[in-house]
Amino acid sequence: MNLTVVDSVAGMQALSEQLRLAGRSIGLVPTMGFFHEGHLELMRVARRHADRVVVSIFVNPTQFGAGEDLNAYPRDMEGDLAKADTVGVDHVFVPTAGDMYPEGFQTRVCVADLTRFLCGPSRPGHFDGVATVVAKLFHITRPHLAVFGQKDYQQLAVISRMARDLNMDIQIIGVPTVREPDGLAMSSRNSYLSPEEREAALCLSASLALAQDMVSAGEKEAAVVLKAVEQHIRREPLAHMDYARLCDPVTLEDLQSVKEESLLALAVIVGKARLIDNRVLVRKSPSSL
Repeated sequence: MNLTVVDSVAGMQALSEQLRLAGRSIGLVPTMGFFHEGHLELMRVARRHADRVVVSIFVNPTQFGAGEDLNAYPRDMEGDLAKADTVGVDHVFVPTAGDMYPEGFQTRVCVADLTRFLCGPSRPGHFDGVATVVAKLFHITRPHLAVFGQKDYQQLAVISRMARDLNMDIQIIGVPTVREPDGLAMSSRNSYLSPEEREAALCLSASLALAQDMVSAGEKEAAVVLKAVEQHIRREPLAHMDYARLCDPVTLEDLQSVKEESLLALAVIVGKARLIDNRVLVRKSPSSL
């Protein structure tokens, strides 16, 4: 195995300082582990943009709410290290919760407006936990760039906003959602699904495609698109809606009518898994019809 594992904050800070003094650019891929092809694609993108790739594996307790799956969240450190090694990762940072949140820790990072929408109401405090841990990872690993998946669209928006607002000199790169051949967005939580639930979960990507077809055909009313999406998902008995929102792709505020680009974001509970997916719907101009 060519990569190195760093298991302490102090060790990672020392390594980052060494790399920067040597003139090496650092690309960070923050993760909670249990890697799938989506994670590996983020690492490949970081590899193309940076001299050294650092992947963090940390199941962050502050972004899990009461009753959520912190203890049950899937973990496979040995498998993760082997997979990361195959795509050219240089260093894997695996801190403990005690090292990241020592006794007396009391600071939080809050991105106020973007977290009022989509998953924010369903998961109070979640994005404060995300913003806080990512800010800490940025300070510890000192990356020149960081790579995130667009499947977690709201998370990407929150982190991008945080980096701008706090003048973090870090390029944030978003990578398109990686999907299974049948369209299901790759997620570590897919491992919770039974074969029947796995089939039921296809209603998310199918409803996104339905919405794009409607918009391409000229539908402009957000309520009409959302009604069709919700009806499609509710026809699947194993799927239970959390939300479907058509919103501005920058502010995440709800839209009344379809814009040139509109974000359709979904959260659907299938079995024990809360699955999210999204698509930026593009309205064709009259000349392209």
